[in-house]
Amino acid sequence: MILGLSHNAQWVLASTLILGMAAGVVGCLAYWKRQSLMSDALSHAALPGVIIGFVLAGSKNMPVMILGAAVSALLGAMMIQWIRTSSRVKEDAAMGMVLSVFFGLGIMLLTWVNRMPGGNQSGLDSFIFGQAASMVREDVYTMAITALLILAVSLIGYKEWKLYLFDPAFAKGVGLSRATMNVIYIVLLVVVIVIGIQAVGVILMAALLIMPSVSARYWTHSFGWMMVLSAVFGGVSGLAGTWISTMGQGWPTGPFIVIAAAALFVLSLSFGMRKGLLVIALQHRAQRKKLSGTAMSSSAVQRGGWG
Repeated sequence: MILGLSHNAQWVLASTLILGMAAGVVGCLAYWKRQSLMSDALSHAALPGVIIGFVLAGSKNMPVMILGAAVSALLGAMMIQWIRTSSRVKEDAAMGMVLSVFFGLGIMLLTWVNRMPGGNQSGLDSFIFGQAASMVREDVYTMAITALLILAVSLIGYKEWKLYLFDPAFAKGVGLSRATMNVIYIVLLVVVIVIGIQAVGVILMAALLIMPSVSARYWTHSFGWMMVLSAVFGGVSGLAGTWISTMGQGWPTGPFIVIAAAALFVLSLSFGMRKGLLVIALQHRAQRKKLSGTAMSSSAVQRGGWG
């Protein structure tokens, strides 16, 4: 055993590591598409589907509940698109509306289920903040395999993603369908959310999608390197947060993963090679010295001329 953890706990650590990497890569796509809030909206939109899946199955049947979460999240994405295209409501406002309505519906359904006979023993509350300890081996395998597939699709289509995000006119010229790429992007976003909500929770899953990509932006301007760094930061956050949550009895996983991601963000914000606070401070200091030296040289020339 590693670090005194059981074999199953080690598998959970490995799966959240891979989940964090997949979330980091997909979050990088959302960052450059300027839809970071979309991940938050779809995470919250998945909650009603989880509860409805539980009710339909009559028990905690994970495949059915995950399918319900996926359907609910996709419905949320379709509603955001419909509101944006059929009204004057801006995209961020549409996302906020869907987030609030779906999450409110999910909490209402959760309250109703918990009042049913045996409902308070269902463990559905763990989907709010995440509880990796409640995952069984089949859940771990499903999460790990699906996250690896998400990584593969994201990385194999690297050139297509670059054209889709940064040069849509050229992408259209070479026959790359923007509609198809939009569908793939939404599917990747939904899938990474639904496989992660059991470990991270619907409220905090968005942080695992947003923070690693934002942190990576402080280290590089390259899209490729940003994807790599975002995957690394997401993986480290998932691994560290899950490991910390195993130290206590019943500690939720999601908050610790978010704290780990936030620590990496603060580190990147402070010491990042691209617009980190320390780098900016050093650049300003160098500019002040340069301007001061130029002023002193000019003053010396003027005094020499007057002499």
